[in-house]
Amino acid sequence: MKSSDIITSVLVILVVLLIIIPLPTWLVDALLIMNITISLFILLVTLFVKRPLDFAVLPTLLLLTTLFRMALSLTTTKLILSNGGYAGQVVQTFGTFVIGGNLVVGFVAFLIIVAIQFIVITKGSERVSEVAARFTLDAMPGKQMSIDADLNTGVIDEATARQRRQEIQREADFYAAMDGASKFIKGDAIISIVIIIVNIVGGLIVGVTQEGMDLSNAVSIYILATVGDGLVSQIPALLISTSTGIIVTRSASDGTFGQDLTKQLLANPNIMLICGGILIFMCLIPGFPKLQILLIAALLLAGGLYLRSQVKKSAEVELTEPDVAEQAAEEKRKPENVLSLLQVEQLELEFGYGIVPLVDASLGGDLLDRIIMIRRQCAIDLGIILPSVRMRDNVRLGTNEYKILIKGIEVARGEIMPDHYLAINAEGTKETITGIETVDPAFGLPALWITKKQREKAELLGYTTIDPPSVITTHLMEVIKTHAAELLNRQQVQTLIENLAKTQPALVEEVVPKMFSYGEIQKVLTRLLRENIPIKNLATILETLAEYGSVTKNPDELTELVRQSLSRVITGRFLTGDDVAVLALDAKLEQLIAEKTKKTETGLVTVLEPNQLQAIFTSLKTLLERFTLEGKRVVVLTAPAIRPRFKKLIEQVAPGVPVLSYAEIDPNLELHIEGVIKAA
Repeated sequence: MKSSDIITSVLVILVVLLIIIPLPTWLVDALLIMNITISLFILLVTLFVKRPLDFAVLPTLLLLTTLFRMALSLTTTKLILSNGGYAGQVVQTFGTFVIGGNLVVGFVAFLIIVAIQFIVITKGSERVSEVAARFTLDAMPGKQMSIDADLNTGVIDEATARQRRQEIQREADFYAAMDGASKFIKGDAIISIVIIIVNIVGGLIVGVTQEGMDLSNAVSIYILATVGDGLVSQIPALLISTSTGIIVTRSASDGTFGQDLTKQLLANPNIMLICGGILIFMCLIPGFPKLQILLIAALLLAGGLYLRSQVKKSAEVELTEPDVAEQAAEEKRKPENVLSLLQVEQLELEFGYGIVPLVDASLGGDLLDRIIMIRRQCAIDLGIILPSVRMRDNVRLGTNEYKILIKGIEVARGEIMPDHYLAINAEGTKETITGIETVDPAFGLPALWITKKQREKAELLGYTTIDPPSVITTHLMEVIKTHAAELLNRQQVQTLIENLAKTQPALVEEVVPKMFSYGEIQKVLTRLLRENIPIKNLATILETLAEYGSVTKNPDELTELVRQSLSRVITGRFLTGDDVAVLALDAKLEQLIAEKTKKTETGLVTVLEPNQLQAIFTSLKTLLERFTLEGKRVVVLTAPAIRPRFKKLIEQVAPGVPVLSYAEIDPNLELHIEGVIKAA
């Protein structure tokens, strides 16, 4: 435990003991002076902090200082009642100073000070704290959305976003704590009034009945002691309340309160000159003290003229400096300036101005929130860290058009109709509805754009209705799945492996970099993603690489071995559900592919005759059309050695058809072959 923690703990315990242990008057004097000093110190700190969070300990400090002040008030009250009205030199001096020879006037002045402290400062600080806490909490969702928007558009990175979220949370916690702490100050002000009454009434009773004083003498002694004791507690309370008001009314700024005050109040010298002129005019009013008015007016006029001269000097300096445009032109001539133009965004979404309301949160758009969910879904479904989606409007696009770019190249394009819904006849309903014919951009299915009024009817008929933001995000998600291998770079691979090292350091240490580099692992992972196999189970992938890394370094061979290790994942992803149609290769076709596969310097190559390829494609297309009409997904099964060769053969005609080997299937799964692909 640090020494500061020990000292703080001891001080808090001592403050609590003050309530119980009787103290001599010399020690009470020291503690009262210390109380005033602490309050003054807190006030000065609040004046010099730049942000409220720079003094985040203030709510707890308010509680402790209030407890300290209450303990001292209880101690002085006991001394006043038991020591003939004498509670030390500090209390007596404050009382004598305020009373000033006139008991009534002094006591009235004291009551005014108490009223100011309770009604103006304390109540005002409490209200400001309450409003600040409420508005800060209400603004949290908007601030969080703003951070997410900046993150998605690439303005900030993950670390900055995390830091800003933590700062927003700390700010909300701070203002909520200040709202609670202001109740301590209010309670302190109330109890101070109670103590005043107790000191006066109790003092008079003790003085007359026990000390043998006459009433006038008792009134003089105990009111003086009460006023002194009240001032000793009210002055620190006033300073603390003022500190609370200052800290909760501070807005975001890069300077201290004093810097902001002088900068903003004295920014325009003409205001000081006008005020000085008005004061001189006031000298013409009979009865006003002319000397004081003229003195203040002279100070204002002199200050205004001095500030005006300073403004002129700074303007002259700006004129002598090189023109900003010339500097910018000079910067552009520098060869280093083109480096910023070489950056290529990993993933971009450009849209026409008609889609802007779907993106702008202030207009009710939630497209940014949906894209955040896409990034989460990619991590869950594929196991990849999706880069930030750079979103921007493009005046060259149609009003309601959008396009998706990967590494600066357009890979997909679509068009929506705002205030409409996309209706897809997924269940093959015969009854139709009227609408604008189109094609679903994500899956290429025939669809209709229908109005909001038609939505309920369409859903009753069995149509699937999709709102425009969902059309865009679904399209984006499908593009990401298709091009996930392109989005996975070495930096992301390193991040994934470093994350795995937190839980399985021995595995990572064995594989990277002793057996494989990040680039070699990336080749295996991209091959898996290219065929829509998630890499979330990275531990199993690395274990397979560790097992076979001493046997082969060929990424194609390693990928096939990894696929076999991920048999349960592959089975669950492609072969679950009643809508799967399993196709197999004819034995003659497998034999043909095996015979026509040759090993070259670049790897294995399968060379078939054009008529053989045409026969394979025709057989596959026929089966695809048949099962697609039945609403089934097609999966092709082959022998392990044939799988990668057949997949490459059909990539051009059926890129989305999964090709699996028998070694990649869970042995407990029962399969039914519903079709056979032939070469003739």
